[in-house]
Amino acid sequence: MIVKEEFLSKLRRYFSLNLYEVKIWTALLSRGVSTAGELSDIADVPRSRSYDVLESLEKKGFVVMKIGKPIKYIAVPPKEVLERVKKNVQEDAKNQLKKLTDLKGTDVITELNDLHTQGVELIEPSDLSGSLRGRHNLYNHLELAIKNAENTVTLMTTSQGLMRKVEGLMPVFEKLKKRGVKIRVAAPITKESAAAAKEIMSVADVRSTDSKARFCVVDGKEIVFMVLDDQEVHPTYDIGIWVNTPFFANALESLFDTSWKNMKPGQEAIKKL
Repeated sequence: MIVKEEFLSKLRRYFSLNLYEVKIWTALLSRGVSTAGELSDIADVPRSRSYDVLESLEKKGFVVMKIGKPIKYIAVPPKEVLERVKKNVQEDAKNQLKKLTDLKGTDVITELNDLHTQGVELIEPSDLSGSLRGRHNLYNHLELAIKNAENTVTLMTTSQGLMRKVEGLMPVFEKLKKRGVKIRVAAPITKESAAAAKEIMSVADVRSTDSKARFCVVDGKEIVFMVLDDQEVHPTYDIGIWVNTPFFANALESLFDTSWKNMKPGQEAIKKL
């Protein structure tokens, strides 16, 4: 039996199997019913490992052991395997979420918070900074910074960035609005981003700008800013900087305030599209 390495690699990714497991499984699929020894020879897997591998596949629902001598194994139809794997993944995810949810009210979180609080007290102000790589990490940290805001959130972004933030951070903005946090958003409002601008207007003061910048200032002390043009960089290679510095944050917000006065109100910009 000849199975391409590329195909085996796909199976390993999709079904979370190791190399021996995908080799034995595909060998059994090609036979329908077979013994461990036969599968070992077909799949080029050491005979000493084939029984362990088949036992593992049986537990995962890929094969069924046929009673009798010699012991044989029957391949479960791939469509059924897919459904079983999906069910197992959902069940595992449900159990893991329950564990994490239950962890909230335990002493473990209390102790972790205590450790973090003690650690922060020892940190120099210059150490409260970091580099963020990849847009996914950027938005995770941006969400963390924004949802802890107490007074103000000042956000300047691109047209595409505005749409991404409305899609991913709108629930956070709505919670901030309820807490009385003042939110200001500046971005180029285009035909493409007009719908996103309208949506975020329900929770923020929005104005249109032609300037190209990507940053967020929280409570006049914490900054997350992106150093690359989002139209020219792949999301995986996007880079941002997080800094906790009231001096720089206040200076940047003062510059923003000056520009804010000359920006078009969002509703006015949308009407002119």
